[in-house]
Amino acid sequence: MSEPFLALLWLILACQAMRAAGLLLAGPLRPDHPVIRWAASVAVATLAAFILLAIAAPSGTMAEIPAPARWTGAGVAIAVLLWGRERVLPALLAGLAAAGLVWLLVAP
Repeated sequence: MSEPFLALLWLILACQAMRAAGLLLAGPLRPDHPVIRWAASVAVATLAAFILLAIAAPSGTMAEIPAPARWTGAGVAIAVLLWGRERVLPALLAGLAAAGLVWLLVAP
């Protein structure tokens, strides 16, 4: 696996870990409690912002990934997110896989 994809994978894992830690700290609150729903929404929004930044204006090793691969990955991730009952991790992994496939196809 290439360095840019490892960087993106670490970003995904770090954000998911922070989200899980926040939910664990909530303790006795019900999963449908407004505070829990707010925290989950903030976590997803933060992750979406970082990923959009990496797609639209990549820097460092992320800039090595061709734009078609980045945008295809984003499109697949959004489709899986909407189709898969808003489950974030499967959407992120599907987007990463799609971006990798397109990258392999357009690589010189």
